[in-house]
Amino acid sequence: MDLRLLLIAALSAVLSISWAQQGKNKANAQSCGECIQVSESCGWCTDLMKPQQSKSARCDDLESLKKRKCTAESIENPRGSVVVDKDKPVTNRRNEPGKLKPEQITQIQPQKLTLTLRSGEPQTFKLKFKRAEDYPIDLYYLMDLSFSMKDDLENVKNLGTDLMKEMQKITSDFRIGFGSFVEKTVMPYISTTPARLANPCTGNQNCTSPFSYKNVLKLTNKGDEFNRLVSQQQISGNLDSPEGGFDAIMQVAVCQNEIGWRNVTRLLVFSTDAGFHFAGDGKLGGIVLPNDGKCHLEKDMYTMSHYYDYPSIAHLVQKLSDHNIQTIFAVTEEFQPVYKELKNLIPKSAVGTLSSNSSNVIKLIIDAYNSLSSEVILENGKLPEGVSINYKSICKNGVEGTGENGRKCSNISIGDEVFFQISVQADKCPADSRSETIRIKPLGFTEEVEIVVNFICDCECAAKGEPQSSKCDNGNGIFQCGACKCNEGRIGRVCECSKDDVHTEDLDANCRKDNGTDICSNNGDCVCGTCECKKRQNPAEIYSGKYCECDNFNCDRSNNMLCGGHGRCECRKCICDANYTGSACDCSMDKSTCMAKNGQLCNGRGLCECGICKCTDVKFQGPTCEICPTCPGVCQEHKDCVLCRAFPSEKPCVNCSYFDLVKVADRDKLPQPTDQSFPLTHCKVRDENDCWVYYTFAIQNQTRLVHVVEKPGCTEGPDIVPIVAGVVAGIVLIGLALLLIWKLLMIIHDRREFAKFEKEKMNAKWDTGENPIYKSAVTTVVNPKYEGK
Repeated sequence: MDLRLLLIAALSAVLSISWAQQGKNKANAQSCGECIQVSESCGWCTDLMKPQQSKSARCDDLESLKKRKCTAESIENPRGSVVVDKDKPVTNRRNEPGKLKPEQITQIQPQKLTLTLRSGEPQTFKLKFKRAEDYPIDLYYLMDLSFSMKDDLENVKNLGTDLMKEMQKITSDFRIGFGSFVEKTVMPYISTTPARLANPCTGNQNCTSPFSYKNVLKLTNKGDEFNRLVSQQQISGNLDSPEGGFDAIMQVAVCQNEIGWRNVTRLLVFSTDAGFHFAGDGKLGGIVLPNDGKCHLEKDMYTMSHYYDYPSIAHLVQKLSDHNIQTIFAVTEEFQPVYKELKNLIPKSAVGTLSSNSSNVIKLIIDAYNSLSSEVILENGKLPEGVSINYKSICKNGVEGTGENGRKCSNISIGDEVFFQISVQADKCPADSRSETIRIKPLGFTEEVEIVVNFICDCECAAKGEPQSSKCDNGNGIFQCGACKCNEGRIGRVCECSKDDVHTEDLDANCRKDNGTDICSNNGDCVCGTCECKKRQNPAEIYSGKYCECDNFNCDRSNNMLCGGHGRCECRKCICDANYTGSACDCSMDKSTCMAKNGQLCNGRGLCECGICKCTDVKFQGPTCEICPTCPGVCQEHKDCVLCRAFPSEKPCVNCSYFDLVKVADRDKLPQPTDQSFPLTHCKVRDENDCWVYYTFAIQNQTRLVHVVEKPGCTEGPDIVPIVAGVVAGIVLIGLALLLIWKLLMIIHDRREFAKFEKEKMNAKWDTGENPIYKSAVTTVVNPKYEGK
């Protein structure tokens, strides 16, 4: 809730500042032209029947002017407009079969508009984009020819014809070109020793001399020519890991004629397995001049790599966008994170994972092209000062787009139509009021929408002014739009004062309170050093004071009433009636609303402020501090005295005579709330014998009355012996059952083991022969010489 209140307060403050600023501008509007610049809701009254009307009073919102009896014919309120100058329909190949030239294909409609803008009033128009079928494509393959790309070059040699076959499935008009790059030809990027310049590769590798960028093949529709020239290329080498690819990209972008770019879809495939140098890295080689963004190709070689630094990323983004080139970064997986970050900085670009030997390059190009062409992103050129533009995209199937602040639609197929609702608004008139031109185009496409912007900076009645009019102090000004526009050196409603007659440095100093900045507190006009307060629509509301600083309608309000309806407003302060006080006279001095039923103010527990009890004891609350949520209840509060008097014992009852006691036979005889005209509380409490006692407590005519049931409700306790005996018996039975189960399980187990033993015994086969390890105790010795004789 606090957060909500904070947001509301902040919004109110912003609106108050806005309204105050608008009111200030209205007060300072001295001509019709100034008035219509304040707000699109402001109008200027040219009624000649009211010459006494101040200039600022002529400038107000339309409803206020009408209430002041200014006729509709006398109100100047020029409005802006949208005029479509060129509206050629988008190309539909079903209606226009056959091959069309690029300049005959239209993908965006309308093509030219004229907007007339008044300050603060947006003008809105709808733009249609349709992705054309069989749209021509130019693709330039820019390849890193450092030594690590040797395997990749072998696979690219047949790229031309293979890629032509694949791209012909997308368009019948496809052209391909090829260029290569290595690095700047200075130390420390390459070795400048003569031997290394001739062959930068080590060992027996045969490499060509290093170079910065070379345009090998201008864009052509001959795939065989691409294969032939690429087959003649050789790998080169350099010393450091990052390459000079940015130099090459810049030359490809700006050398339009040398590369052969057409006014069609332009794709640049950048293939490498390394990082890149960018602006500032050239200092390592003593190169400090920033890249000039111009073409420096001589005989298809970049000749100024040793003279100009690498381009910055922002510079590349500008040139690629200016020439509608969409970039596809075909890089190895190791450098994917780097180039994905670069992609986020370059609109209409894509990143694909290149295999270690570029074998997947064709699939990568096709996938990246489909991804790029399925997105439509609008961009606009530099806007005139004070002009803003907003986009809202209505994409496929009428779904509103959310990307790029309404400038983007995704997943667009060939033949799909998407729409953009564009609003253009001017916040002020340019100094010279001349027309301006804004260009809007889809990124990566050459087609654009031209918007001519005209500004409404003055009213039509200004052209009908009367120079040197007698209405303006005998010719001291031009009478236009019902008021005087004073000549240089004259001031006043009818130019009646001269600046030379005013001896103060500030002409309006006498109209500023306490040397402030506001003239007549923004509530009047300063006429020759004197404030003339403005009139309100409601005659009862008036400004007053020397500086128009007072009024009788801006006092504090209560219940949406000025001074709470209990006072009058004088100079923004409430003068309250009797018995009321406070800034909004919302504090009543009547204390009757604080009187409790016991005749005390706030039950003696608080103070009566503005007719409302402010409880001094934090435990109590309620209109008269009668509620205590944390205190014992009525039943607990009177329990001891009720039990003592209703069921006397030897112990005396102390301070228990404050209520009258009535005994009843049973609970049905107790009073019921529906039978009473006074508050009644039903109670149910336990006595010391754990019996229930039922009674009611009520206050009637300042008398406390208790009705109690004469016999407590006692319940007989359970017989403990049978319960204990049953529990013990249950435990014994459960124990015996568990023992029997255990004994049964052991018997079954033993019988199984004995049966297993008997079975193994019967299956045993004992050897009945002599035991080979048995030795008899009798030894027989035979004499070998004995012959039995």
